[in-house]
Amino acid sequence: MKVTGFSFIRNAIDNDYPVVQAILSILPICDEFVIALGDCTDHTLELIEGISSPKIRIIRTIWDESIREGGKTFAQETDKAYAAISKDTDWAFYIQGDECVHENYLPVIKRAMEENLEKKNVEGLLFKYLHFYGSYDYIASSRRWYRNEVRVLKFDSKVHSYRDAQGFRKDGKKLKVKPIDAYIYHYGWVQPPSGLGNKVRNFNKFYYEESWIEQHHPESIEFDYGNADRLIRFEGTHPKVMQKRIEVSNWKFLVDPTLLKKKMSIRRRILQKIEDLWQWRIGEYKNYKIIE
Repeated sequence: MKVTGFSFIRNAIDNDYPVVQAILSILPICDEFVIALGDCTDHTLELIEGISSPKIRIIRTIWDESIREGGKTFAQETDKAYAAISKDTDWAFYIQGDECVHENYLPVIKRAMEENLEKKNVEGLLFKYLHFYGSYDYIASSRRWYRNEVRVLKFDSKVHSYRDAQGFRKDGKKLKVKPIDAYIYHYGWVQPPSGLGNKVRNFNKFYYEESWIEQHHPESIEFDYGNADRLIRFEGTHPKVMQKRIEVSNWKFLVDPTLLKKKMSIRRRILQKIEDLWQWRIGEYKNYKIIE
């Protein structure tokens, strides 16, 4: 069974993406790792090369900044990495530059790959998500945040990244996936306000015109942490690859989690209560078909 990890990145240093940690978190169960490295203006290339693993293969790409169609550029870059995967690969393991997998889940993931390798009706594996927000001590948990996504898929040339690279489709159809008891740790929103403000501005360049960005996210305004809806104290452990990064974090997260919930509308509070009681999210978007 051959497993290939893949991802895309550009300007990881300027945008403070933990891309090295992302790669290292899944590298132990990958036979190779392909990363599409965009036309950086910082030292991301040296950062990736510093991992010094023979498993890693870097392909150089040029991002199309003219596209303002729902983050389509991210899907294009994901597809470039996917297309460079060795054709004898069985499973392709996708990890974005701000995601990590805890080492405790690697045996679970590998076992799921082995058990479903010959099952033709299983096209991917569905992961749960922990969205860390503002601090490594809190996770955002509300209807604003997706609960699951496909991160491992059977390698097939008919598969392509969908929309803004959150998921995948095969011949334009949703993948048939098996849920597994493993989490993706999403760290994209763990930065000080000034850093998040810069990241959001850069991120939105692939969704909106400059005039919209200047109106809604001017450089003079720091990021507002108040739109998470609900924060829950994280009582678990972080992946070992993240420990040094966490130790040197140097900002105070001053948001009172109890105040966020008070900002929720009555409608969202009712829907959240239903989800909490019955684990049913009304109207949840699912870019996949679950096989039990």
